[in-house]
Amino acid sequence: MTDTEYHQLADALMLTIEEQIDDIDADLDYESAAGILEIIFADRSKIVINKQAPLHQVWVATKFNGHHFELRGDTWIDNRSGAEFWQFMCDAASKQAGVEIRWEHD
Repeated sequence: MTDTEYHQLADALMLTIEEQIDDIDADLDYESAAGILEIIFADRSKIVINKQAPLHQVWVATKFNGHHFELRGDTWIDNRSGAEFWQFMCDAASKQAGVEIRWEHD
């Protein structure tokens, strides 16, 4: 994967989440700048998603732990646990919000 392809895919991943935050049935807010997306929960805790361009990875930090996702085929996979990004984000956001959160994606 080229650097350009990586940036397009990682940006699309974060934009997909960003576009849904206002429609989620939970008290969420966000801040986005320079390859970092912070999802802010009602208790002021955050999930931080940031691009790690030199490694072609996307890192996710929750109030519980951190994960490093890399693209395998067309799926972002945590390189330690093997978790798929979208399922992980649904589980992590739901746990942190205290209500079910489902992120829609293609």
